[in-house]
Amino acid sequence: MALDRAALEPPHEQAHTSTGVSNTKLAIWVFLSTECLFFGAFISTYLLYRGTETDGPTPADVYDIPFTSVTSFILLMSSLTMVLALAAIERGDLRRVRVWLLATGAFGLLFLSGQIFEFTEFVSEGVSISTNSPSSSFFVLTGIHGLHVAIGIIWLMILFFFALQNRLSHEHSETIEVAGLYWHFVDIVWIVIFVVVYLIPQ
Repeated sequence: MALDRAALEPPHEQAHTSTGVSNTKLAIWVFLSTECLFFGAFISTYLLYRGTETDGPTPADVYDIPFTSVTSFILLMSSLTMVLALAAIERGDLRRVRVWLLATGAFGLLFLSGQIFEFTEFVSEGVSISTNSPSSSFFVLTGIHGLHVAIGIIWLMILFFFALQNRLSHEHSETIEVAGLYWHFVDIVWIVIFVVVYLIPQ
């Protein structure tokens, strides 16, 4: 599997900006800044539509808060395992890097599975993306977040594959750190979505 070797270059070989931050880190921070605007737009759209008069049930009518709380906790736990993966690579402990990367990906997959199960339950209750405006905005918002989680899982599994081949070392800690920044961002966005969508009453 051919992948860009530049992504695995040690930090001392990477170009740095005038701020002392590497180009890779700067790029991920700029990307995450644009993602904040992206998700902000979809959250605003959901808030705009959720209180409108509609025909048929809305997602708020069929929420299973305890179940979603459990899947949310699982996703938040994945941030801890991501931190442990970074700590392991900084120590040069490749075995634990593999363990924590795999655990992070597994937690993400559990969260996605829970989201898919929730969606199927909503559809069985008559709430789908085409039911009404609140339903459409809910499915688009949570579905786009789920897509970001899936991208993160793929990223983590690529790193896990490199770790299995002993192609990661403490010199590549920034590679893990950048993936971690993305993963933590996805988790933080979900906290906002969970509070705004599930916990704040209409």
